[in-house]
Amino acid sequence: MTGRRDDGAIEGAALSARGTIALGEGDGAKGAVPPRSPRATSTEIRESEGSSLSHRPVSPPSSPLSPRPVAPNPPPSPCRTHSGTAGHGVRSVAPSGRGGAGGRLVILATLVLVALLAGVAFGAVGIPPERTLAIIGGAVGLAEPVGGPDSTILLYVRLPRVLAAALIGAALATAGTLLQGLLRNPLADPYAVGASAGAGLGATVAFMLGLSTVVLGFGPVPALGFVGALATSALVYRLARVGGAISTTGLLLAGFATSAILGAAVSLLMVLSDPLVSRLRQLVLWMMGGIAVTGWDQLPIVAPAILVGIGLALRLAGTLDALALGEEGAAYVGVDVPAARRSVLLLASLLTAMAVSISGLIGFVGLVVPHALRIILGPAHARLLPAVALGGASFLVVADLLARTVIAPTELPVGAITALVGGPFFLYLLNRSRQAYAF
Repeated sequence: MTGRRDDGAIEGAALSARGTIALGEGDGAKGAVPPRSPRATSTEIRESEGSSLSHRPVSPPSSPLSPRPVAPNPPPSPCRTHSGTAGHGVRSVAPSGRGGAGGRLVILATLVLVALLAGVAFGAVGIPPERTLAIIGGAVGLAEPVGGPDSTILLYVRLPRVLAAALIGAALATAGTLLQGLLRNPLADPYAVGASAGAGLGATVAFMLGLSTVVLGFGPVPALGFVGALATSALVYRLARVGGAISTTGLLLAGFATSAILGAAVSLLMVLSDPLVSRLRQLVLWMMGGIAVTGWDQLPIVAPAILVGIGLALRLAGTLDALALGEEGAAYVGVDVPAARRSVLLLASLLTAMAVSISGLIGFVGLVVPHALRIILGPAHARLLPAVALGGASFLVVADLLARTVIAPTELPVGAITALVGGPFFLYLLNRSRQAYAF
């Protein structure tokens, strides 16, 4: 019986391998395998295959070489694709299972509206929410106009400032996302290519010269800050370009080196320039960041530029996803890497310069907001870019509200608030997720 059970075990192994092992029959078989005894039944086969098959009834096969039916492979799961700059499908780096992105965008848009309402309602002079809505409704023609001091404060002081804060936050967060995607560096922010150092030098020169000319609502400080940010970004791009090509590492190194040199120049001017002594506090506050908008003169110029820049950034979503594959991978799927790098860098520099022109140097927005929303939504830029614009807007509006109300009527630098509030919040999200995320 031992030999017969061994024969049954051999046939059981052959059946479990689905016909991949052929047993010899008769005198022509090789390997001297004994023929199966008629007494080797299906029960013995089940025993030889193990207890995992003992619960299933096994009918005797018509032939010992008959393969078992193979279950069809499951259909492949669909994956998201984004269009590259050359029209090729670029597979998204993000997992395709993340759903509800549209609902999250609605939530972020709602948070922006709530933040805007709170920003105009609260301040050194409190205005009840119902009166705030009545004043705004009267201003847009939905209700009877409301006059008085509350209306003047809300419509001509707070509302332009709060809208400017939203635009600045959206611009900085979008610029940070663009540069993080371009450089594939999680520490990149809007000031990584030297824009902050250039803007600081321009503002320092404006304070030193004591200019007072105002053009289209822009004084010399925001104007020279804007020019300095753009000029420095262009210089960094030129320094990083070698032989008609530019590398990511070269761009980062040129940005850091240029920032260090311009920062040293600002320090020397602050020490050696006598005219700066009386304006040193103003210069320091400007470099710490603050919303420098006190009316409607600047918004008609800044708002369209920032909104158009954000719209153009959305068109680069597929390109940024392709760049996450590396330069060779992006070129393989049809992306013109040098042209894409120029477009992303130029757009990020313009958004940063426009934000700096009306806010000074507000840090951390372009770093924490993209990180936090990337943890929540994933790295696909088609849903990440609109989310960071909305998240940056609400984040900076709330930070500006805190800066105006914590120790009112004294106003704190907004840059200090963004660092104190944004830093711990980002660490909480990172610890809560406990997972790495890709670009």
